[in-house]
Amino acid sequence: MNKREQALAYHEFPKPGKLSVESSKPCATADDLSLAYSPGVAEPVREIAKDPENAYRYTNKGNLVAVISDGTAILGLGNLGPLASKPVMEGKGILFKRFAGIDVFDIEVNAPSVEAFIETVVNISPTFGGINLEDIAAPHCFVIEKALRERLDIPVFHDDQHGTAVIICAGLINALEVQSKQLESVQIVCLGAGAAGLASMRLLMSMGAKAENILLVDSKGVIHNERTDLNSYKQEFACKTAKRTLSDAMTGADVFIGVSGPNLVTAEMLQAMAPKPVVFALANPDPEILPAAAHAARDDLIMATGRSDYPNQVNNVLGFPFIFRGALDARAKEITEAMQIAAVKALADLAKEPVPEEVLKAYNLTSLAFGREYILPKPFDPRLIERIPPKVAAASKA
Repeated sequence: MNKREQALAYHEFPKPGKLSVESSKPCATADDLSLAYSPGVAEPVREIAKDPENAYRYTNKGNLVAVISDGTAILGLGNLGPLASKPVMEGKGILFKRFAGIDVFDIEVNAPSVEAFIETVVNISPTFGGINLEDIAAPHCFVIEKALRERLDIPVFHDDQHGTAVIICAGLINALEVQSKQLESVQIVCLGAGAAGLASMRLLMSMGAKAENILLVDSKGVIHNERTDLNSYKQEFACKTAKRTLSDAMTGADVFIGVSGPNLVTAEMLQAMAPKPVVFALANPDPEILPAAAHAARDDLIMATGRSDYPNQVNNVLGFPFIFRGALDARAKEITEAMQIAAVKALADLAKEPVPEEVLKAYNLTSLAFGREYILPKPFDPRLIERIPPKVAAASKA
């Protein structure tokens, strides 16, 4: 059975899909039934009607997240519609449960407009303790997230933006430390000006990167101040520069971050970078340049991808389950930038600690230590749930 057949069989058998609903209370006797439904259910109904906060006491609201998509930007596959996004949303639900014990309803919305999508989410929001937006195309994702954050009193998090940004920032901070460079002074090129690219650059700037040291590149080249085709989100990063192409931008750069598409970076571009560069080629499943080609071009670089079969995987599962766990535990009204930065620092710090034997066994490794091929913790590190949520929760109250 090839990989495609394995994937399809995994999703179809022994029953279709990846999620199910299970009762958390006994329902085996007539007494159980009378408590679970009528007449017993009336008592928590009355208490919630008196005080909405009681929903956190008597229902699953406080540990329930909606994973919501319109299917306009599914993985690297594009706009395939809401129904086609369902396997991804179910998968996200598995990760929330496996890594942070959070329950999920996946919701795929067939909305005729951005406004309709926003209204749908607002209308169903009382059910949930948090909203995770997923696979929504830019620039609509920015409008949707902003509106929902303003209108709802529960955390709203667009993982393709902020989850990606958190992991990129944590990995980059550690990679720069290994390369003896400082975030405040490095020249950064970001290829990809969608949700992930823009959010990552904003978070890096909040952590010390200089706007004048960042070049953003989209499918038409460097985003500079003479371009007339920029939306308001890209305009924020338009700079005065004579550089026009990706090759121009890469010349002398310390850092390359790719959140774009496959095979867009050449060996010659890497050779033109500054000494001891950091290369994050994060397009999935095929990166902007493969690690073998990158290492053949430079023997002094640190390389990361979005794939699990290479060292230094930049994987959102290191962030969103634990960020939400912290936010839900703190009953936070939103996930702030301070909470994201707390997650960045906790991730970066954890990678510097000795790796437990159980992690080595999970990845069939004999040793693993902070350095060029280990700049981020592994997803199955049991310390993630211990370290990140408390830091996020504490930052929500700061």
